Amino acid sequence: MTQSIRIRLGISTCPNDTFAFHALLNRKVDWRGLDFEVELLDIQQLNQRLFNDAWDVAKASFHAALLLTERTMVLPTGSALGFGVGPLLLASKANDRPTDLEQLTLCPGEHTTANLLFKLFYPNTTRIEHTVFSEIMPQLQQNRADFGVCIHEGRFTWQRQSLHLVEDLGTRWEQETDAPLPLGGILVSRTLKPEIIARANAVISDSLAYAHQNPSEARLSMRKYAQEFDDEVLMEHVKLYVNEWTTDLGQLGRDALSALSERARAIRLIPEDAPGIEVWNGSCSR
Repeated sequence: MTQSIRIRLGISTCPNDTFAFHALLNRKVDWRGLDFEVELLDIQQLNQRLFNDAWDVAKASFHAALLLTERTMVLPTGSALGFGVGPLLLASKANDRPTDLEQLTLCPGEHTTANLLFKLFYPNTTRIEHTVFSEIMPQLQQNRADFGVCIHEGRFTWQRQSLHLVEDLGTRWEQETDAPLPLGGILVSRTLKPEIIARANAVISDSLAYAHQNPSEARLSMRKYAQEFDDEVLMEHVKLYVNEWTTDLGQLGRDALSALSERARAIRLIPEDAPGIEVWNGSCSR
């Protein structure tokens, strides 16, 4: 009997991931000779552990991917990007804007794309602190911070919390780049053999297809991990973040990653001569 190959897989608890990976998590699809050891964590925890080589395959913010190009590539399947999907900059008070270094902005993690966008569009305007995404809106409600960059289900529920919209950071990205906003993708270690990477990508693709065919079943996994338990909100989240570019990045998705790499160089997040994010295409070019 052929011995299965262990794959350390990390995914986030957000609904688009638990939807897409429901079938893999519950072995509803063929694992193709791979033995997935799966952990579900907050996106910033995933980012941090990627820097410590904790995963073979993992969901990560594209901000983190920019800093890990020597060690990882992006799989063509499983990404979250699109139009109208960006994080929201919210305020605890009406008509307030980030203009003072005495003000405090909460971001959902140092290496999240949400934090990168805030730095791109509001450089050196406020103090920044990082906290788990689910704590940002409650802290704004309690006036413990002036602003917060909101992601995941909070995009659909902030008005219920009596918070105030400063700007949709994704809309601004779209206006300035004419590209969909790349939020996060599935990174794969360059140490894996191409044949193993191909199998991992195929399993993820099969899992995504299963979820599309069985959305009510996939909703069980979504509810298990979601901060928001309203089915309507969960499915709105999936409709927004699980789209054609989740199935395959395609050329437009690759162009969006190139735009993100260019912006990162412009603010010196990465060196001017640093390689951009590479999408796996069946081989390793480096």
